[in-house]
Amino acid sequence: MSGPGKTTVVIGGASGIGLATARELLAHGHFVVIADIDGEAATARAAELGGTSEGASVDVSDEASVAALFDGVLERHGSFDGVVNCAGVSTLSLVVDHDVAEFRRVVDICLTGAFIVLKHAGSRVADGGSLVTLSSLNARQPGVGLVAYCSAKSGLEMLTQVTALELAGRKIRVNAVSPGLVVTPLTAPAMDIPGIKDDYIANTPLGRSGEPEEIAAAIRFLLSDDSRWITGENLDINGGAHMQRYPDIHGHVMKAFG
Repeated sequence: MSGPGKTTVVIGGASGIGLATARELLAHGHFVVIADIDGEAATARAAELGGTSEGASVDVSDEASVAALFDGVLERHGSFDGVVNCAGVSTLSLVVDHDVAEFRRVVDICLTGAFIVLKHAGSRVADGGSLVTLSSLNARQPGVGLVAYCSAKSGLEMLTQVTALELAGRKIRVNAVSPGLVVTPLTAPAMDIPGIKDDYIANTPLGRSGEPEEIAAAIRFLLSDDSRWITGENLDINGGAHMQRYPDIHGHVMKAFG
């Protein structure tokens, strides 16, 4: 059973991998709540996709906002079976130059926000449900200038495992997926900087970037009953990039802009 009759919340679903995931789940029979910090965009995407979907607003760094999202889903639908959290942000700075407030902003959204989502989803999702968080190749691979993002994503891997242990008694599975280079509206500006995309591809054994739809398919699998014996996993989806080195993004930016 892949999804017919299941209600799934996709946070960060108004664009990129989140939007591709919403499309994938709709195509496989889920009712999808597309939630995003841009609530208007989420509602617009739901209208465009049609079918069994609706839009909602949420700020993962605001606990009251996250709690209200899931309470609203329960009020409207009675229960929900899965959550996908794609919310994230990054920044670029060397450790010795890093603004502390900017470091905290990235960690607050990527790690603390994920904790808040798992806290409130975990207490409300139906027994036997599935929670999936979008992590990154940077959960295992360091990158110069990416200390905030790498730290957050590395922490997310352990957050996933601890939550999986704690929710296993209710047969709730908790997993993460870690994409390599996937060109989305979020990553597109960096890909326009000379050398960055070529460096990624050179360090990806399968020789290409990924597609949002490929990540979405893996997320759907982790939400489905086909993965019912998988929990606490961080699934690398990166064309083998985790076996090589991370691109020198900071070096390419400095070369381009000084």
